[in-house]
Amino acid sequence: MNNYEQGMDGEEVPGAKELPYQPMKNQRQGGFRATYFIFAMMFLDNIGFVANMASMVLYFMYVMKFDLSGSATTTTNYLGATFILTLVGGFISDSYMTRLNTALVFGAIELMGYMLLIVQSHYQKLQPKPCAETESTCVHGSKALLFYTSICLVALGGGGIRGSIPALGADQFDQKDPKERKSLASFFNWFLLSITIGATLGVTFVVYVSTKVRWDIGFSISMCCAFLGLVFVALGKPFYRVRIPGDSPLLRVLEVLVVSVKNWRKELPSNSDELHEIRDRKAIRKGELIPHSVQFRFLDKAAIVPKGTDPQRWKVCTVTQVEEVKILARMMPILLSTILMNTCLAQLQTFSVQQGTLMDVNLGGFQVPPASIPVIPLVFMSLLIPVYEFMFVPLIRRITGHPNGITHLQRVGVGLVLSAISMGIAGLVEVKRKHELLHHNHKISLFWLSFHYAIFGIADMFTLVGLMEFFYSEAPVGMRSLSTSFSWMSLSIGYFLSSAFVGLINKVSRHLGKAPKGWLQGRDMNTNHVERFYWFLAILSVVNFVNYLFWANWYKYKNDDVAGDDEMLLRYGGRPNNGIDSFSTSLSFVSRPQGEFSSVVQEKGQEGERLEPKVESK
Repeated sequence: MNNYEQGMDGEEVPGAKELPYQPMKNQRQGGFRATYFIFAMMFLDNIGFVANMASMVLYFMYVMKFDLSGSATTTTNYLGATFILTLVGGFISDSYMTRLNTALVFGAIELMGYMLLIVQSHYQKLQPKPCAETESTCVHGSKALLFYTSICLVALGGGGIRGSIPALGADQFDQKDPKERKSLASFFNWFLLSITIGATLGVTFVVYVSTKVRWDIGFSISMCCAFLGLVFVALGKPFYRVRIPGDSPLLRVLEVLVVSVKNWRKELPSNSDELHEIRDRKAIRKGELIPHSVQFRFLDKAAIVPKGTDPQRWKVCTVTQVEEVKILARMMPILLSTILMNTCLAQLQTFSVQQGTLMDVNLGGFQVPPASIPVIPLVFMSLLIPVYEFMFVPLIRRITGHPNGITHLQRVGVGLVLSAISMGIAGLVEVKRKHELLHHNHKISLFWLSFHYAIFGIADMFTLVGLMEFFYSEAPVGMRSLSTSFSWMSLSIGYFLSSAFVGLINKVSRHLGKAPKGWLQGRDMNTNHVERFYWFLAILSVVNFVNYLFWANWYKYKNDDVAGDDEMLLRYGGRPNNGIDSFSTSLSFVSRPQGEFSSVVQEKGQEGERLEPKVESK
């Protein structure tokens, strides 16, 4: 792909891209019609994927013979690897392959992983035998090789799919069209709904088959559903708007960093218009012009034009290219502030499931598998997402004037508060469980876990969708798959942090308490102190929320986001009146953008006419 376009003086300037999308062959392409295939794919794939998220800790513990903390950390490491690998899928679909082809390739890898899991879970000779209590794992040698290969392939395949599919769906809506921009917000809600409905089926039916019938049959169902999902998403090819892969986003970022370091001795011009930018109207139509902002001024040195030389790659970058890096830099504190919530989520998929094995699992004459308890937040989410879309958003929109009801960052903040509450309640439930069992020899109902599961399900509905829409909307056009993967990367780091916390808490509690074992060590939960770990996470979550408030108020939205919102506000009847506006202001714990970004004034004339930014961001 040609990375240079003719400037107004005939010179080639870096950073412009050719048409980002293939020409639409007919009116059937794009819009919600195209996303139905994506929803079907995510529904089917998550039947097995989420079932494994919920039950893998039991597979590791009872089939692969890990101890309590070993099975928990192996589960979180597996899930962490899955979500960090979304960056691989996002990077490839931005740079080398279309999003659809990326999903199909990684889907095939996921199927191979399921095949190996089926083989090992079917033949007992491929499974480890019980070992000494002092060993955290009993799997070694060729059995360990087969085990880790299978879960690594599933992690790579599942991660690659999730790194490309959300952006493929979002590409079906034109952000420059206010009506389609509103549909984009709805898309992410329905995208999450398709995941939760599939997950609900997975944690009930598939988990029951795996834990009560046979693990190999459960993995076989997961593989068949994943295969059908790939068939559905492939069938939608004639309906998709297909984005053409462009320059490597990582190379563009690296170029800005390298050139800004090389130019660190040079002084910035007093007028930002003297910085290098594409000035050709035709080139601007092909790409995306991002106006200059005053944050991270040291990066602007990458756009200083060397005197007496023509602009060349790795010698000078455009303002737009520099602003892309600034956008990513502004996103990082938001991303880091959501990691702890996903550390809390990891506990619901490990220790809470293990708690369920020591509780009364009878519901009438039916025994509920403990790994199926996550169905509670999934049911809540499945019911609340339509309520959020059809009732909450229109109501709050009347108050705030925002087309989505609340901003992306406000939505994320609500989830962070609810996650802290969930962990506090989880600790109280564990205290009650142990008290009833140890003092009255009575098992409390499994559904005591439903309180913190339900609250966390609501939290996830707010935060995950808010993050995905935030990263997609704010990201530069050529980095949207990679940027959307940041939502999953937050999950990944949260899972890895959970593994680190478990080891750290065991070490510190053993040392400070002068006890033979830490809070979370051993195979007997009745002698452990999981409740203290929950409360530790609840306190950290409160501190983290305060930190998030600072960064959310500091963040400045990209220009096209503000402009798009303003245009939609006009279509919905303008801004709210003064009374409602003041109420809206008091409601907002996360502010709207704190600075007005420049708007580009396009003057009438021939192609090649210079476009000047009107007002620089404050």
